[in-house]
Amino acid sequence: MTFLQFVALLISCFMLLAVVKNTQISALKSDTKMQHRFFGATALVFILWIFRTGITEGLVVHFMWLTSLSLVLGFRWALLSASIVLVAVTGLGYEKPSMLGINWLLGVAIPIAISYGIFSWSFHKLPKNVFVYLFVCAFFPGAISISLKMLMMSAYFAGDTDLTWNVIYQNYLLLTPLMLFPEAFFNGMTMTVLVVHKPQWVYTYHDKFYIDNK
Repeated sequence: MTFLQFVALLISCFMLLAVVKNTQISALKSDTKMQHRFFGATALVFILWIFRTGITEGLVVHFMWLTSLSLVLGFRWALLSASIVLVAVTGLGYEKPSMLGINWLLGVAIPIAISYGIFSWSFHKLPKNVFVYLFVCAFFPGAISISLKMLMMSAYFAGDTDLTWNVIYQNYLLLTPLMLFPEAFFNGMTMTVLVVHKPQWVYTYHDKFYIDNK
C-alpha cells in the first residue's frame, strides 16, 4: 500500500464514520419498507458492479448507478449502500484491497456528492418540473459523475502507479465517451420508471412538488 492509498483509506474511514454517526441506522430495524429499498438497491448495485471490463490489469471500467442510488436513498444512505457494495466486490477479488480508500473517495463519495449536489441545486434554483427532475437530476449527473470519476482515476493512476500516461489514456481514459451516454441513459431510465410506477420508493421525489398544481 502506497502512502497516498493509506491516506485515502484514513480519510475514507473518518468520513464514513461521520456518515454512520449522523444516520439513524435503527430505522432499518423498524421500517420494513426502508429495509427493502436499501438492501434491494444495494443488491442491484452489487450485481451491476461485478460486470466490468478492461484491457490492462487494474484499468477496469463498470457502470456505477450512483446517481440513481443517491436519488432513491438520499445522500447518507446512498453512501452506506455503495460502501457495502465496494467492500463486497473488494472482498471477492474484483478490486485490490490496497485501493479501497481511493475507490471509496473517487468512485463512491465524490460521484454521490456530485449527484446529490446537483439535485439540491436544481431543487432550489430551477422550476420544479418532472422533466427537469429526470434530465437535470438523473440523466446529466449520471454522465458527469462517471466522467469525473474516470478522469480522477486516470490522474491517480498516472501519479501513484507505474503505468505510463499513454497506457492509461489508451486503455482507460479513452473509454470515457463510450461509458458516458449509457450511464446517463441508465440513470435516466431508472428514475423515469420509478417516478412513474413507484414514486414512493424515491426519497428525493414528491408529486406535490413536481406534478401537483402544474
